[in-house]
Amino acid sequence: MPQPMKKLDPGASPQEWFGNELRELRTAEKLSAKALGRLVQVSDDMILSIEKGKYPSCRRDLAQRLDDVFHTGGLFDRAWPMVFGNRDADRKRADADKHSAGRGEGTVQVRAGGILGRDEPSPRPRSHEPVDRRSFLQVSGLAAFAPLDVTQVFAPSGLSLPENVSPGHIDQVLAAAVAISGMDNQLGGGGMVRDVASSAMQWSAGLLQVQCSEHLRADLFAAVSRLGIVVGASAFDAYHHEEATKTFKFAADCAEEAGDWHLRAKTYSFLARQAVWTGAPDDGLTYAEKGLVRSDRLTATEQAMLHTARARAFGKMGNVRDTMAAVGAADEAFTRARPAEDPQWMAYYDTAQHNGDTAHALFDLAILAGQDPGRAAQRFDNAVKGHADGFNRSRAISRTKLAALMMAKGDPRKAAMIGHDALDEVGRLTSRRARDDLRQLGRFASKHPKIPEASALRERIAATVSA
Repeated sequence: MPQPMKKLDPGASPQEWFGNELRELRTAEKLSAKALGRLVQVSDDMILSIEKGKYPSCRRDLAQRLDDVFHTGGLFDRAWPMVFGNRDADRKRADADKHSAGRGEGTVQVRAGGILGRDEPSPRPRSHEPVDRRSFLQVSGLAAFAPLDVTQVFAPSGLSLPENVSPGHIDQVLAAAVAISGMDNQLGGGGMVRDVASSAMQWSAGLLQVQCSEHLRADLFAAVSRLGIVVGASAFDAYHHEEATKTFKFAADCAEEAGDWHLRAKTYSFLARQAVWTGAPDDGLTYAEKGLVRSDRLTATEQAMLHTARARAFGKMGNVRDTMAAVGAADEAFTRARPAEDPQWMAYYDTAQHNGDTAHALFDLAILAGQDPGRAAQRFDNAVKGHADGFNRSRAISRTKLAALMMAKGDPRKAAMIGHDALDEVGRLTSRRARDDLRQLGRFASKHPKIPEASALRERIAATVSA
């Protein structure tokens, strides 16, 4: 049963009054925190934190968007200076007192985040003013890493944090993301890859507690978000699902703090895929839809990626009509893709990846709803042929699914040949997802006990997945 909402005390503080007003309006409109978050373009966790009076500083443009949704006539905007404005000013004065009076100051143009901030630049003093990161960490998904003492967890034995964040530190976070992503794609998310990823995440997220110049703030949060996506994907592949979910949500919070729509979309794409994989397609659909908020700010490739996530959710539900519509939307978006417009880290989503991802949705329709397997088979075949050696896991998974589809709906002997090729590749991976797909192939092969090729494949699969 759902837990009753905690009773709020609007007289306890201005922040709790603000949160109580927000909850009253939201519940009167019968909106969930997720639904409201989608309307105002923030996470549901942020909505709930604001309602409880625990969010460190609601941005003014968010207050204005809440006014627009609830038609309050400007209630939240008028209250904002009293509730949050003084709080921000007090924090900035306290931070300024920590620095020497002789520190030079200049003026830089800082573009506020495109998700939580404004689009126009605003002048900020050049200083080493620390952002209120500890409060951010407390309300974000960071509990995945720091359930008790964040300082202790983020600085384990052998890892040390700098006193100030520099551009070089941000470059190190991004380099770690690239390196771990490469290892994950080639080897899978288990073993050494997981250990390296966890250590890099601890150190990088720890930078959010370190003093940082304001003009580096967005870059820092974006870099940590990018690494969080990679580390979450590695944990997902290794079946550490709770850790993966929390890491993805933390990455989404960092993306929103950075005002980076592209990273935000990527986190929700992964959350959707993981939810579908773990048997929660309805949650997967919600995440995909959340990622598509303001799709006009995303590239065509990113739109295709998210529509594919929708297709996979509908496919797992056995919903033929909506799956086909989502695959069509993904295909249409992908025809408009211009790689030069994409972030560098989206380069993986090429023709092979698109074919493989959409094929997964069509695979479920063939198995669960008796649809034509030919469409999925063709796409899997294109994916296998298109994946380069740097994407061994994706190629192995597509090859395994193609074999499973043919074993269930086509020629078992041909399926066995493809299955042996998949085994050659999966045997070198630490991917639990790839091994689970092999188990599915083995189950389909067991339905053909009189076909020697199918029986031999099943025996080899059993030996491989138990090794």
